[in-house]
Amino acid sequence: MELDIRVQPRASRNAVEIDGDRPDVKPSDMKITVRVTAAPESGKANDAVVALLAKRLGVPKRSIQIVRGHRSRVKRISIDGISSKESLRRLYT
Repeated sequence: MELDIRVQPRASRNAVEIDGDRPDVKPSDMKITVRVTAAPESGKANDAVVALLAKRLGVPKRSIQIVRGHRSRVKRISIDGISSKESLRRLYT
């Protein structure tokens, strides 16, 4: 499963925010913002994003990869080992 996310580095707290409370929306139509306290230097923010999503989804960090946007705030991530329906359910909780 692939998701497009927007990353906010140097945030005051780590958080995953989804625009709207509608779990019936397709993953491609969702606006997901991932806020991390790490700075965007030497891949620290990317590592923090992967760690935060892995913890929130309950999957190992190796199951989450940044496919596109390593140096951008808008990223496409790939999540292995979990269905899209289950991953969205876990993100909403």
